[in-house]
Amino acid sequence: MNLFQLRAFDAVAREGSFTRAAERLFISQPAVTGHIKALEEHYQITLLRRTARRVELTEEGIRLAAITRAMFGLAEEAQAMLEANRQLLTGRLEVAADGPHRVMPMLARLRERYPGITVNLRLGNAQETLAALLSEHADVAVMTEVEPRKGLHLQALSPSRICALVPAGHAWEPARAIELRLLHQQIMVLREPSSITRRTFDQACGLAQIQPRVLLELDSREAVTEAVAAQLGVGIVSSVEVSHDPRVCAVPIEGEGLVNQHMVGCLERRRELRLIQAFLALA
Repeated sequence: MNLFQLRAFDAVAREGSFTRAAERLFISQPAVTGHIKALEEHYQITLLRRTARRVELTEEGIRLAAITRAMFGLAEEAQAMLEANRQLLTGRLEVAADGPHRVMPMLARLRERYPGITVNLRLGNAQETLAALLSEHADVAVMTEVEPRKGLHLQALSPSRICALVPAGHAWEPARAIELRLLHQQIMVLREPSSITRRTFDQACGLAQIQPRVLLELDSREAVTEAVAAQLGVGIVSSVEVSHDPRVCAVPIEGEGLVNQHMVGCLERRRELRLIQAFLALA
């Protein structure tokens, strides 16, 4: 079956004219006539009656036109969908992030510029976020302290600083910053050791030979905030994760190695996809 012949027939059936069918298909009128003649001869069937004023469908032509209208209608619908996606009018983007604070402003900008894009966001720790990207369960990922590797495209975002989280009214609250040495033997409530923020803090303490007294290890930022608000100890938080909770206050810590680098990444081979390009540009 020759689809060019069927498309020519469908155009004539819709337009009721060889001339308008040729204009619709951007080909010559003799080409349209040739396609339909070849179709009729191949299947030994008459599909059209040509009169001086118009083109009429035979009974077989009416039946075939119902089929080709549905068939090429679906093709046109598919083309419209793909064209809309190419222009970023529609589409779906899978995003992974190791925390909400960096990614949410990006999603807000994406929504403002491309309101037809649907986003599925999955939040997890650093290892889960990287794994989602590498396994293609995410198109793009916002991550912290990721080592470069082959096949992974990484784009740097602005860094963040480690801060001490203290209860409101604490003696450190008015300070613009505190020195790391003040945390030596300080009672603290911290995230689990696998947390990027905790890992950065532990490494900095090791270099400076600072030994905090860890009272609690908690598995979420929210739990750390609640523990600090309850005055169970001093917490640690990234400057990009500071909440607006009036019960606590974040004070930057001065010292070596207390900065985290944040990145947005995708698989190198998928970098040219338009949705991914749009997200990277906004980031």
